[in-house]
Amino acid sequence: MNDLRTDMPTVGVVILTMGDRETELQGLLDSVAAQEGDPATIVVLGQGVKLPDLRDGVASVELPENLGIPGGRNAGVQWLREQGGVDVVVVLDDDGLLPQTDTLRLVREAFKTNSRLGIVGFRIADEEGVSQRRHVPRLGGADPLLSGPVTTFLGGAHAIRMSVVDQVGEFPAQFFYAHEETDFAWRALDAGWEIDYRADLVLTHPRTEASRHAVYYRNTGRNRVWLAKRNLPAALVPVYLASWAAYTLIQRPPLSGLKSWWAGFFEGVRNECPPRRPMRWRTVWHMTRLGRPPVV
Repeated sequence: MNDLRTDMPTVGVVILTMGDRETELQGLLDSVAAQEGDPATIVVLGQGVKLPDLRDGVASVELPENLGIPGGRNAGVQWLREQGGVDVVVVLDDDGLLPQTDTLRLVREAFKTNSRLGIVGFRIADEEGVSQRRHVPRLGGADPLLSGPVTTFLGGAHAIRMSVVDQVGEFPAQFFYAHEETDFAWRALDAGWEIDYRADLVLTHPRTEASRHAVYYRNTGRNRVWLAKRNLPAALVPVYLASWAAYTLIQRPPLSGLKSWWAGFFEGVRNECPPRRPMRWRTVWHMTRLGRPPVV
C-alpha cells in the first residue's frame, strides 16, 4: 500500500460551462475540493461566456467563443499542459457532482497500478443512483454496476492519461458535439492503450435525454459518418453506417429528428473530416473480443 502512495500521478480537472448552471457548478467545485489526497489543478472554461466568481484555487478561462465540447476540452487540456506537472486529466460535466470523497484517489491508484491504462470512464448516475442505458459503455447498456474493460467512455465523467493525448492527438474539434469520445477511444485502443469502466467512480448527474440538444440529431448523423471514415478499415465503413441507419429507424425518432439525422448523415458523406487513419484489423478483433465490434 505504501508503494501506491509514492509518486502518485498528479490530476488536473477540466470543466466546461455555458454559464447557465452557476449553482450546480459551485456544487461540483465544492465536491472536487473535498476529494482526498493532494489537491487537483482545476480549470473552468467559459464557452464564449463570462464566468462567475469561483472558489479560491480554481482557474478561470473565458474562451472567446463556444468551441463545442471537444474543442473546449482541447483548450482545457492545453491550459493544463502549459501549467506543467499534470499526469491525468479528469473531465466533468458542470451540472454533475462527485458524491464520494475518494474518487480522485481511486483514479490516481488506477493509473499508478496499470501503466497501460489510458482512459477511465466513470459511472454516471441520476439523483436516485440509477444509470441510464445510454450512460453504460456496453451494448444494450448492460449492468451499470459491473466494472471492466470497454471500447469507449462517457464524455461527462472520465480521466485520460496525458501521455495518451500526446500520442494519439486531441479530441476532433470538428465534431463540435456527439461521438468525439468514441473517436478518441478508437484511436487510443489502436495505439495499444486500455480503457476501463469503473462503476465505483460515480458522477451524480440530473436525468436527461441526449435529444434535448438542438443539434443532437444532425450532429449524430454527421459524426457517425465521420467517425467511420476517419477510423475504420474501408470494408467496415458501409457496414457500420448501415447498422446505425437501421438502428436509428428502429428507434422511431420524431419526423423532424429523422429529417435532421439524414441531413447530417449526407453532410458527413459529402464532407471530409481528416485525418483518415484506419485502425488495424488486430484492433477490430480486440474490440470484438471486448463485446463491441466497431460495426454496431
